Order: sequence, then C-alpha cells, then structure tokens
Amino acid sequence: MEPNPSDDGLIWDDSPGPLRRPILVAAFEGWNDAADAATFAAGYLAQHGGAERVAHIDPETHTDFQSRRPQVELVEGVTRSIVWPTSAFWVARYAERDLVVLRGIEPSYRWKSFCRAVLEVYRATGCEMVVTFGALLADVPHTRKVRVTGTATDTELIDRLALEPSRYEGPTGIVGVLHEECRAHGIPSVSLWAPVPHYIASPPNPPASAAILDRFGKLTGITLDLSRVQETVQRWRVQVDQVAADDDDIRGYVERLEARFDEADDDTPEWGDELPTGDEIANELEQYLREQRGE
Repeated sequence: MEPNPSDDGLIWDDSPGPLRRPILVAAFEGWNDAADAATFAAGYLAQHGGAERVAHIDPETHTDFQSRRPQVELVEGVTRSIVWPTSAFWVARYAERDLVVLRGIEPSYRWKSFCRAVLEVYRATGCEMVVTFGALLADVPHTRKVRVTGTATDTELIDRLALEPSRYEGPTGIVGVLHEECRAHGIPSVSLWAPVPHYIASPPNPPASAAILDRFGKLTGITLDLSRVQETVQRWRVQVDQVAADDDDIRGYVERLEARFDEADDDTPEWGDELPTGDEIANELEQYLREQRGE
C-alpha cells in the first residue's frame, strides 16, 4: 500500500541514509527542457551514480492528466499497468560528494506547493545547495561550442563563482519559481542553461547535455567520465552536418548563424576562458558552503 502523501504531494519511498555533502540537482521536462537536454543531463547523473530512488511527488497533486497522460504498459505480455507521469528523487553517490537528483515534470498547477515538496527533500537530506539544469531554443549554430550560462540568486555566490545575476524579464517556468523560493528561504541556488539550435529542436541534443554536465562537474568538483557522451556528440554532429550539406537553404542559414555567432558580442553572461578554472570554482564553492554552515 502506498504511503499517504503530504499536503504538497511528497511521498518517501525509502530512507536516503547518511549522505556526504549532498547537492540537490533538478531538471524538469517541458518548457525548461529544449530537446530534452536538461533532463538527459540529470538522468545521466542519477544513472552513473547508482540511481537509488528515495522519494517522489504524487502526480495527482500537481498534474493535468489531459495534457500529460499516463501510459498503459503490458506486464509479462498480459497484465496492463498504468505508468503515471511522476517527479522522482534519486540518490547518486560519487567519489567527491553525493547528489540528490530530481528528474521531474513541470507541474500543471500549485507550483509553490510543488516547490515546498522539493525544499522539504532538500532539508531532510541535508543538502547544501540547489543546482538546476535548463535548456532553451536559441539562434545558435550547431557547429560551434555550446556556451553554457550560469546565474544565481545569492549575490555572494554570484561573486564567488563568477556568475551573473539574471537580467531576464518575461514568462518563467518552474525553474525560475524554484529559484525564487530558494532565495526567499535563504537557500543557495545556481541555474545552468544551455542553448539549443532552434532548427534542430527535436530531441536528443547531445552537445547541449554534454556541455551542461561538463560545467556542472567543474562547478562542484565532481569527476564525470563523459567520454561516451562525447562520442555520441561526434556522431550527432556528423549526422546533422550531412543533412545540412545536402540542403542549400539549411547550409546557407547555418553559415549566416556562424557569422553572427563569431562576430557578435554575446550579451548573455558566459563562462569563458578568462574566468576561473574548474578547480578554482569548486574551491570557491566549498569555501562558500563552509561559511554558510558556520553561520
């Protein structure tokens, strides 16, 4: 029998046990997840870190099942089972620290209640900060290096990690609401975003996912073996290059994007070569978190 959910829909599946300096990582399907790049990156962290599910958020509390329908699956070729769209928390254990990975679905309603459930897991597992992944469609060529941008709500964390305060105004998704809730409760939070070429919007987009994972590893000091992901990136690029080469219109459009990309001064905050190295960023993050615990 499934345990009764909290008022916010949180259900604990298992005790996470003691965790080592954990960080909560979150990515959500939907508006914040162009080409599934963000949720793929979060799923990679869970899978390669052991993937022990410890909790989930009851979809009945936050999901419109007419827009996100449950799936029917066969069990042993006979019995039918209903698989509900669920946001779940997984514990991933790495050599440097543990992660609590939320691979979720952007809720249909009660967003603040949904965020309370996320922050309840954050507190119960003793996490030190929240890092979210996002991906957005942009006018960028697939032939250039993916520029991952980062921002934080805490001014001291922004200064320490050479991030930028967000200057965006307009519609937001659950990632933006979660970061606002973190700010309101004094919880350190960082958001990493990767652009996806809008003319190749269909998933997957391995370059964007790989760029997010690479930047996350440098941010946290966690060693990630991305060799197989990079192999997938190379195969993906070859396939897309072949399609572009066979179509004069696509090839011309990509060339225009390349020229604009190379010449323009990017207004979006970027972590470039002039900013701190991965080790320096990780050390600054550790110092910041130690000071936060001391306070």
